[in-house]
Amino acid sequence: MGLVRTALFNWAFARHHQGTLVFRIEDTDAARDSEESYNQLLDAMRWLGFDWDEGPEVGGPHAPYRQSQRMDIYQDVAQKLLDGGYAYHCYCSQEELDTRREAARAAGKPSGYDGHCRDLSAEQVEEYKAQGRTPIVRFRMPDEAITFDDLVRGELTFTPENVPDYGIVRANGAPLYTLVNPVDDALMEITHVLRGEDLLSSTPRQVALYKALTELGIAKRTPAFGHLPYVMGEGNKKLSKRDPQASLNLYREQGFLPEGLLNYLSLLGWSLSADQDIFTIGEMVAAFDISDVNPNPARFDLKKCEAINGDHIRMLDVKEFTERCRPWLKAPFAPWAPEAFDEAKWEAIAPHAQTRLKVLSEITDNVDFLFLPEPAFDEASWTKAMKEGSDALLRTAREKLESADWTSAEALKEAVLAAGEAHGLKLGKAQAPVRVAVTGRTVGLPLFESLEVLGKDATLARIDAALTKLAA
Repeated sequence: MGLVRTALFNWAFARHHQGTLVFRIEDTDAARDSEESYNQLLDAMRWLGFDWDEGPEVGGPHAPYRQSQRMDIYQDVAQKLLDGGYAYHCYCSQEELDTRREAARAAGKPSGYDGHCRDLSAEQVEEYKAQGRTPIVRFRMPDEAITFDDLVRGELTFTPENVPDYGIVRANGAPLYTLVNPVDDALMEITHVLRGEDLLSSTPRQVALYKALTELGIAKRTPAFGHLPYVMGEGNKKLSKRDPQASLNLYREQGFLPEGLLNYLSLLGWSLSADQDIFTIGEMVAAFDISDVNPNPARFDLKKCEAINGDHIRMLDVKEFTERCRPWLKAPFAPWAPEAFDEAKWEAIAPHAQTRLKVLSEITDNVDFLFLPEPAFDEASWTKAMKEGSDALLRTAREKLESADWTSAEALKEAVLAAGEAHGLKLGKAQAPVRVAVTGRTVGLPLFESLEVLGKDATLARIDAALTKLAA
C-alpha cells in the first residue's frame, strides 16, 4: 500500500503539471523478479487506473523500460566512471569490512566504509589479484557536504563522514540499485523523483553520482527529489510489505473500489482541504501540490479506509454498482447454485444494497437469502432474535403479511408494525424475528424492501419453516 501511495503521488504530480510519467520496471534481482510478478505489476497499475506516457506496452524514446534489458548500458557507464576516476575497484572481503566496522563502532567513529581501497598502488592491486580476490566497484564520494532541496522536507545537508563511498557493481559484475536508478534517470531525462522516506539516505550518494554523470556528458541535470512520509501500521510501526494489511491484492479481493482506495491513500500525507476527505481522483489531480505533502509519518486506518470506500460505492451510478458487484455474485464467492441467481431480483435489490456496503464483497452475505433455497442461519442470530413469545409474534406477522399489499414495502412495514402492536412491541422488536426467519441474520438490507423482492410465497414459506423450527 505504501508503494501504491507513492505511485499515486507521482501520477498526480505528473498529471497536474501536464508532465510525462515514466513507468520503469526494476527487475535486476533475478531471484525475486519473474514474468509473473511483472504481469501482476502491470495488472495492478491498470486496475488502479494509472496510465503512463513512457514504459512497458507504451514504448517511448528511452526504451527499453525494464532494467533487466539494460545491463549493457550499466556496464558501459560503470566503466566510464572507473576510467574517469569517479569510481574504483574495492578488494575488501566481507570479513575484513565487518572487522573494521566493529573497530570503528568501538572507537565511537562512523562505521561506514573507511576508504581502504581508494588509492591502492599497482603493487597492492596485483597482490590482491594474486590472492584470487574479485573486486566490487565503489563510487568515490566527494570530501565535502552534500546539500539539496527536498520537495517535501526543504533543504537537507549530509556531511562526508555520514555518506561514505558505496558499491555500484557487485563482484560478479551485476549492477546495484545505487547505479542503475541514477543512470536510468539520467538517460530518461527524469526531472522529478518522488519516493519513500526509506530511500532518503541514498539520495546524497545519488546527487554526487549525478554530478559525475553530468561531467561525463551522460546526464543533463540532477532531478529534484521529494521524499514521502512513512505509512505506519499497527502499533505505529512502519507498514511492511509483509504485513497482511499492506497487500493490494487483499483490498481487491475484499471489493475496495480503486477510486475509494486511492482517495484514502492520498490522505496519507496530503489533503485536498481541511474539511473535505471525499473527492474524486480528478479533483485530486487538479489540486495536487507536492509542497503541501506533510513530511510526518501517516497512520493507515483500515476503518477510515472502509468508510471512504463506502462513500465512493454510494457515488456510483446504480447500473455501474450492479456491474461492479458481479464478481461476488458467482463462484467462488457465491454459495448458491449458478442457476438460482435471478437477474430481476438482483437489479431490484441493488439500490438498497448500495446504501449499506463498505466493500463490494459484503454483497454476497447481504443478498444470499434471495438465491438460496433457505436462509443460511447464523445460530447466534437465531438465539438472539427468537425470544419467548416469538412464535406467537411470527404467527400474527404471517397473518398480517398474507393479506398485505406486496407491491409496496411500506405496506409490508405496516403489516409487521400491526403484528408488533398486537403483542405490545414496537417495530424494532417486532421485525427482528421476521428478519431472522426470512434472511437468517439479525442485520442486513432494509427488511421490507427485501421482503418485497423475495416475494410473498417465499417469505411466508420461510416464516412457516421458522415456526416449525421453534416448535421443535
